[in-house]
Amino acid sequence: MKLYSYFRSSAAYRVRIALNLKGLDHDVVAVNLLEKAQRDPQYLRVNPMGLVPALDHDGTTIAQSMAIIEYLDDVFPSRPIRLADPAQRALDRSLALTIACDIHPLNNLRVLGYLTDPLGLDAAARDAWYRHWVMEGLTALERLVVAAPFAVASTPGYADICLVPQMFNARRFNIDVSSFPKLVAIDAECNALDAFARAHPSRQPDAPAA
Repeated sequence: MKLYSYFRSSAAYRVRIALNLKGLDHDVVAVNLLEKAQRDPQYLRVNPMGLVPALDHDGTTIAQSMAIIEYLDDVFPSRPIRLADPAQRALDRSLALTIACDIHPLNNLRVLGYLTDPLGLDAAARDAWYRHWVMEGLTALERLVVAAPFAVASTPGYADICLVPQMFNARRFNIDVSSFPKLVAIDAECNALDAFARAHPSRQPDAPAA
């Protein structure tokens, strides 16, 4: 199993957490987004969208983090991440997609890069854009999560896998997350688990030396 990843990619971070939760051995292939490695013709043969992550498993290549995580649950049903209760499962998926579809796409590297060049926003305006959409999304999530002790249930689900990278990014952009006490508590609960801790950007093979 091979995961094409970038240490600071939120979407790749999600898949790393899922692989760790399920105890699946895998090799990491670093794709340096800052050096535009995702646009290299060789990588575009892996994922024509030029995005990470991508997962190669026994000759099958899958892009999109949520599709990858669901695939892992289907192919490796032991240690399931998908919640068993239908109502909890639906809420978990809803929260995960709120992050993966409504918050993250507005703030990923290619969008921020486009705001700067060619649209000409300076760093302050770009960061204001980022904070606006993250704050709007986290405000909604704070109202929706159950926090028992994770976002929906007593075990981590898809929402938790998506929330932790989003909280990491929020702090990286100096967003004060103290106004979201439930999210902060869930994030701390998750990061106390080895599967989440080992997926942290700072612990990836392509992370720059401190």
